[in-house]
Amino acid sequence: MTFSLRAGLAAALSLAAAPALAHAVLAVTQASPNQTYRGVVQIGHGCDGRATKSVTVTIPEGVIAAKPMPKAGWELATAKGPYARAYPSYHGTVAEGVKTITWTGALPDDQYDEFVFQARLTDAVAPGGTVYFPVRQDCDGAVADWREIPAAGQSARDLKSPAPGVRIVAAATAAPAAAPMAAPATVKAGDLAITAPWIRATPGGAKVAGGYLEVTNTGKEPDRLLSASIPLAARGEVHQMSMDKGVAKMAPVEGGLVVKPGETVALKPGGYHLMFLDLKGPAKAGETLEGTLTFERAGTVPVRFAVGAIGASAPEAGGHHHH
Repeated sequence: MTFSLRAGLAAALSLAAAPALAHAVLAVTQASPNQTYRGVVQIGHGCDGRATKSVTVTIPEGVIAAKPMPKAGWELATAKGPYARAYPSYHGTVAEGVKTITWTGALPDDQYDEFVFQARLTDAVAPGGTVYFPVRQDCDGAVADWREIPAAGQSARDLKSPAPGVRIVAAATAAPAAAPMAAPATVKAGDLAITAPWIRATPGGAKVAGGYLEVTNTGKEPDRLLSASIPLAARGEVHQMSMDKGVAKMAPVEGGLVVKPGETVALKPGGYHLMFLDLKGPAKAGETLEGTLTFERAGTVPVRFAVGAIGASAPEAGGHHHH
């Protein structure tokens, strides 16, 4: 490894404690080398009372294959560039990739939101260090730039604008992931078969949660999924996410989601899904939540939602990514 690369990695992987609470923090603060990391950037408020207009995350050296998650109502942009060296990947080696991710939209100062990306930590990040992901908030006439990295022996709590950090631990000693979710049995209600209901875990303070499942209609008449409920939420609606000129948009499905005879409809991230609103507390990974689905013909159907990891893309143990 060249001296310049060593110096760059030393700056990004200083042996500092986890950063102090800041305006921009990461929900997942521990990871291991040679594994996929799901970053969830939490924005608690704006810049001195001003609304946030854009959020930019910088991907540090030693972290590759970064992919952002589209966000309803926000425009998404990435900037690519060369890495300091080539890294092994699933398809050989890569020498360049996404270096910054920017979401542009509007987040009032009195509201909270999350911005999600996925990336792979390489063997360049060593256990015992911390990888820092600088975050910049551009607001109405103001900027909050969370990019300060503590020097060796310095605490992040001593910094005015500390960058969010992820502590690197050896895979064998990493904190255990959420227990695998038991595969829910298929629930039948008349001509409908409901398979694998699950919900993404939420951090404390979150007000919404996404729910997912599959519905198969084995009958001769169509039915409609109208709503859903769990004890944690004030209400549950059927929503659809779509892309319009590069901007992800989300809206309720008016009149309910039609399930035609002989058809299987999948509610999954990035498309049709359940949106549970006004949460009273967090949904915790590994738990199960009793709930109901309400259909036009089949009526109210009791179901059990398994809770996956924050940002999970499928109903599997901890939401891990498989290539």
